[in-house]
Amino acid sequence: MRIAVAGATGNIGGLAAAALQVQHEVVKISRSRGVDLVTADGLDAALEGVNAVIDTMSYEGADREAAERYFGTATENLLAAENRAGVRHHVLLSIVGVDRVKGNAHYYGKRMQEDIVNKGQVPWTILRATQFHDFGATMVDWSEQDGIAAIPPLLVQPIAPQDVADVLTELATGTPQGLYRDLAGPEPQDLVDMARRTNAARGRSIRLLPTWSSVLGVEMAGNVLLPGEDARIAPTTFDEWLALQ
Repeated sequence: MRIAVAGATGNIGGLAAAALQVQHEVVKISRSRGVDLVTADGLDAALEGVNAVIDTMSYEGADREAAERYFGTATENLLAAENRAGVRHHVLLSIVGVDRVKGNAHYYGKRMQEDIVNKGQVPWTILRATQFHDFGATMVDWSEQDGIAAIPPLLVQPIAPQDVADVLTELATGTPQGLYRDLAGPEPQDLVDMARRTNAARGRSIRLLPTWSSVLGVEMAGNVLLPGEDARIAPTTFDEWLALQ
């Protein structure tokens, strides 16, 4: 198959592209390769002859309108180009709990993205995954100031990035399934403890301050970010991932 990966220079996109290259022809969609999802420059040429598209694009801004504008524009451009090219399957990576979290710019954007895909003309699969095993480290990077990082005491069920990439490649080579069941790691974890253990494994001396006055708010507390009962459970534990850090 000829499969395109949007966001191919990102964490999950890069892993998915590498996994696909073993058996398929991969088209990497990114600005660094002359393809811009927001302006649509280079999209038609990139999607020529493509059978399926995996969309792993992301946005890190904190403004709701900017996030919705980015996800909305990029997704509409991508789907329009797919329709012109005769792409038969669009696979979108989304987030477990995206329909339950209010007040977060990224989640607003992802909800808009899901809605556009759902109403689009290209047959689709949406995969909602939990936070990744490196989420604790990411929160430290986002919030650290003067050796102190404010970490929200979230309950998550993290998953290895490689496991997410493997399921995306599996889905992309199959038939469209609509909203797929949640994808999660083997066990729940406390985000503050994840950040502490990741810092220790990587030799980072940063004081952690558990607080809801951080990047993520109390709307994500409790079981909001945990997967549904029928979730698909990936094999790699946080401890196994941590041992490689």
